[in-house]
Amino acid sequence: MRAQTLETLVWVLIYGGIIAASLGFFVADAVLGGLMQLGGAVAVAAGVLLIWVRSRRPN
Repeated sequence: MRAQTLETLVWVLIYGGIIAASLGFFVADAVLGGLMQLGGAVAVAAGVLLIWVRSRRPN
């Protein structure tokens, strides 16, 4: 995977996860809201993990 592609994926996961988690607070159904928050948190965590992976890769 190219560095450019990896960096794009990192930011899509982080910002998408933040949006999903934020929207989860405003959903009327508690179960659906909790799942959205959990999914958003997982996406953000995956993005942060990919930042670490990118920092360890040789250029």
